[in-house]
Amino acid sequence: MEGIGWLLWIVIGIVAGFIAEKVMRSNMGLLMNLIVGLVGAVIGGFLFDRLLGLDLGPEWLDALVFASIGAIILLFITRFFKRRT
Repeated sequence: MEGIGWLLWIVIGIVAGFIAEKVMRSNMGLLMNLIVGLVGAVIGGFLFDRLLGLDLGPEWLDALVFASIGAIILLFITRFFKRRT
């Protein structure tokens, strides 16, 4: 997504991590929200673009949706493996 700068990616990461935190009923801080949101953006981008072939465009709202879904998937996977150990 060429239209989004690094500062906006940080903001999108924080918001996506916050959304994932609320959906998954976790209790994380601002830094963990940022990390989960940014990693979720990578997961969401890979999932939607590479696997499903969906490209919603370079808009910030699309990036937020991708990152939020990816962050929710990330929290789900980490919670799954945390319970198994």
